[in-house]
This record gives sequence, structure tokens and C-alpha cells, in this order.
Amino acid sequence: MKQKIEELILQALETLQTDGVLSLEIIPPITIERTRDAQHGDFASNLALILAKSAKVNPSELAIKIIAALPKHIAIMKVELAGPGFINFFIDPSSQYQIINQIHSQGRDFGLSKIGAGKKVQVEFVSANPTGPLHVGHGRGAAYGSAVADLLNAVGFDVHREYYVNDAGRQMDILATSIWLRYLEECGEPVVFPSNAYRGDYVREIAKDLYINANNDYRRPAELVLENIPPDEPQGGDKDIHIDSLIDRTKTLLGTTLYRDFFQIGLDSILDDIKVDLKEFGVDYQQWFSERDLMDNGSVDKALERLRIGGHLYEQDGATWFASSKLGDEKDRVVVRENGQYTYFASDIAYHMNKLDRGFDQIIDIWGADHHGYVPRVRAAIQALGADESKLKVLLVQFAVLYRGEERLQMSTRSGEFVTLRQLRNEVGKDAARFFYVMRRSEQHMDFDLKLATSKSNENPVFYVQYAYARVCSVLRQLDEKGFERNLSRGMESLGRLGEEHEISLLGTLARYPEVIERAALQYEPHQLVHYLRDLAHELHTYYNAHQFLVEDACVRDARLNLVCAVKQVLANGLELLNINAPESM
Repeated sequence: MKQKIEELILQALETLQTDGVLSLEIIPPITIERTRDAQHGDFASNLALILAKSAKVNPSELAIKIIAALPKHIAIMKVELAGPGFINFFIDPSSQYQIINQIHSQGRDFGLSKIGAGKKVQVEFVSANPTGPLHVGHGRGAAYGSAVADLLNAVGFDVHREYYVNDAGRQMDILATSIWLRYLEECGEPVVFPSNAYRGDYVREIAKDLYINANNDYRRPAELVLENIPPDEPQGGDKDIHIDSLIDRTKTLLGTTLYRDFFQIGLDSILDDIKVDLKEFGVDYQQWFSERDLMDNGSVDKALERLRIGGHLYEQDGATWFASSKLGDEKDRVVVRENGQYTYFASDIAYHMNKLDRGFDQIIDIWGADHHGYVPRVRAAIQALGADESKLKVLLVQFAVLYRGEERLQMSTRSGEFVTLRQLRNEVGKDAARFFYVMRRSEQHMDFDLKLATSKSNENPVFYVQYAYARVCSVLRQLDEKGFERNLSRGMESLGRLGEEHEISLLGTLARYPEVIERAALQYEPHQLVHYLRDLAHELHTYYNAHQFLVEDACVRDARLNLVCAVKQVLANGLELLNINAPESM
């Protein structure tokens, strides 16, 4: 109905312009909102207030003209002027039954729209360093990012899902060195493992597999490895200097080719594991984009040259700096260090240049909330590359905090003390994990309650929603058991028999579904869909407890079955958008 009112208003404006009553160069988006008070109708628009200044007409006078030009529609009972220029629409109660016909005819397509008009949107999310398995903190970004992408796709955007693989730089060198040192331990070499290396069991497993397959091919004497290496932190030294020295020693002792092979084995092992984890979590990507490719194909050089030509780079203290402070950042940023190595930021600039060059209308970066300070510098880079910074939308996601009872579980990848996404999925299931992750705004703090997520009770929100779907399926099974035959057409002809308070409430909630999908997509807020599904499930359960569906009166029975089957369809559509199953029995 909301879309129909928008169409009617647009027709009214076109009529006023054609008749010379109104002159407008640009018609802004028409906003229709549901009213909070039924005395003010069912829907309202403030369009007259928005257009009054440019049209040089008093808002109330303009509203009256718009109302007069509105085409008649059978579902609209009355249109009134309210306040200083609001237009209130009163919907004919009998038209509310049309939503059941619409849901039954459209099925899985109910709620979808083309408001995105095919605009190309790139959504980059998760993009965790391939230095260890995904943990439960990454899971929230995965669930949120995929839900945002799927919602945008549902309203007509051409969505490209992408994972940026940070397969270059110091962290990957630390990983490679960590694996090699564990490999040397497998060989029997008495090495002391660095405090700043990756200590998880997954590093040992990779090293063990390497030893089984390569035997002593990569073995070097421990005394050569540790000779003249500066002390580690426990021995009173600097842990960063210690690990960096070990990285250099690893590269020297192995040589370029063997080190590169070794580096790749570690990367492939962990990245393959990440891909499997995300696939089983219901997350798919069109592209896994390699940072190393940006280095190898000269994209970083190209990006920095573009900034240099634009006058955005300067040299100081032997390093190359990006003058990002002139473009909204708090300070300038180094892009090439004194030793000639690129910074991470230099690669990020090249990556965003690549995104712009691929012609996306909107670039959406979904990052952990700890990256909030990174946003201004990336916006500055977008501007320096000659693009409109509004093309970039950065959405921040708070890491979820996981509890088992009273114990807060750790999530430090470096120390190895963390709960993996796979462990979480095995314990609570994909459906509960995804549902819980998107129940709140992405930027809000979240405590993940394992006990609640696995409970089969009404307090568990995903169980509550899935059970509503299963409950309708159960009713349909009972239909056969009791010997009744459902007549869809008779049910549609008898929808006027649905006059109970619970039934009228359900009709209104069903009608809101397309609006919820559109709003959740355009505001990047999948939690709006979650809240809607919980509300719809609650209304279904309340209706079920208050009324019998399989009554003797065939007309009432079929009308109620058509209603609850419409609820079943919308629950299925919403759960599918969140990539959550709709089980027929529980």
C-alpha cells in the first residue's frame, strides 16, 4: 500500500505540473510513513512541507492542491490535510485482506523490490588476516556483512561480495616464521618459541603436516637460527625487534625460493580453512581479492603516482607521506617507510583505487569497530584519487563477547586462546549463530549467550521464530489427519470472515513486510528484519493460543488457513534473507 500511495502522489504532482499549477525542476523522493495514531489515518506524507519553499507555495495550500489532484483508488477511503501541511491517508479496512492474495500469488518474491535499480554495490566484509582460523569475533562481521549484501540484493541492487586477503606484510611473515620454528621443533631442534609469534595449535598442526610431507628439507640447525638474535621480552629485550630479527634470519637461511614456498604453504592452509568456515556459515563471495596481487602488478605504485601527480604526497625524514590532514584526517600518514617498504595504508589506497576503477556506484567497507580511526584516512584517499567520498560507506561492527556460564572466553589469535567460529557453529548451529549476531545494531556491544542460543524455549529468539513456521506446518499436517480438505479459492472468497483482533493485527503486520525489507536494506540494518520476524512470530503464537484454526465452518477454516499460510510464507522469506533455515518440525 505504501508503494501505491507513492505512485498516486507522483501522478498528482505530474498532473499539477502539466496543468501549470506547480512548477518544479526536481521532485525529491516521496516519503510515506505509517502513522502512530489511528486517528491520523494509516499513512502520512510530509511532501508538501518539503516542496513548499522550492514551489513558492504555502505548505497547507500545496497539500490541498496535491490532495485534489490525487487519482481515486479503491483502497483509499479518505485523504485529509493535517497540521501545517501533512497529508494523511485512511485505508479502507476491506482492502487489508488483499495482502493475503498478494503473498499467495508472489510467494518467495513477496517483499522484493527494484528500488536499487541495478546500481552496482561492492560489499567487502570479514577480510580477516589469514594468520589463523576465524574466531567468534569475526563471525559477527560475517553474519552482518552477508545479511546486508543479501538485503541490498533483495531490493534491486547489483551486489558484489568481496573478501580482501591481507596476504602480504609483516603479519604474514610472523606467521611463516612461527610455522617454521614449530617445524624445527618437529625436527628435534631446540628452538625457543618467541613471545610475539603465533602460538595456536593450528600452527603446530601445519608444522606437523609439513614435517610429514617434507621431512628435513627445511631443517636448519637451531644455533644458526638463534645466533646473535636480540633477546626476547621475557629475557629483557624487545619482542618486536626479536621477532623481526627472526623473520630476517628465516628468509636468509631458507633463501628466497624456499621461503616463498614455505610462506605459501602456511597461507594456503589457513585461507582454505577460512573459506570452508565461511561457506559452511552460509557466506559466499564473488571474489577473494589478494593484497599481494596489488604489489606484484604495480597497482600500489600506480596509486601513489596518482596521489603524487595530484600534489598529495611529500617527502620527510626519508619517508613518503600522504597529506591526508588537508582532506579531513587528524594527521598525515606514511605510505612508504624509510627502508622503502610500503605501509599497509599504501596497499589500502591501491585497493580502493581498484574498487573505484571497477565502476561501483557504492563501495561498502564493513570493518571491526577497532578500525574506527582508520575511516578518515581512507575517506581522504578517496578524495585524493579524484572520487566523491560519498561513494564510500564504512559500517563498523563491534566484536561479540562470548560467555560460557560466568566465564568470558578469550579471543586472542596471537596467543592461540580463542573460540573459533567453527567451534561456535558446532555448538549452537549456524542458524542460532547468524540470528544472534544480527539481533542488534552492528555498532552496539553484544554478549553472546551460549546457553540461550542452544535452549529450546520461547526465550530463545531464533527458536521462537522457527517454531512459528513449524507450528503452521503442524496445523497443515493436522488438516489431513482430521480429514479436512483445504480450498484455497473458498478461503480467499471468505477473507471478510477474518474479523478477530488477532487476525486484523496479523494482516497489518504482514502488510509491513515489504517496507521493513526496504528500510533494513537502505539503512544497512538487518536487525530491523530480525525484530519484525520476532513480532510476526509472537502474533502467530498468540493467535494460535487464542483461536482454533481447523473449525467446522469450512469458510472460516479456509480463510484462517490462508492467513496463517501467508504468515508461514513471510517467515520463510525473511529467514531466507538471513540465510536461516525454516524447519517444518521442531
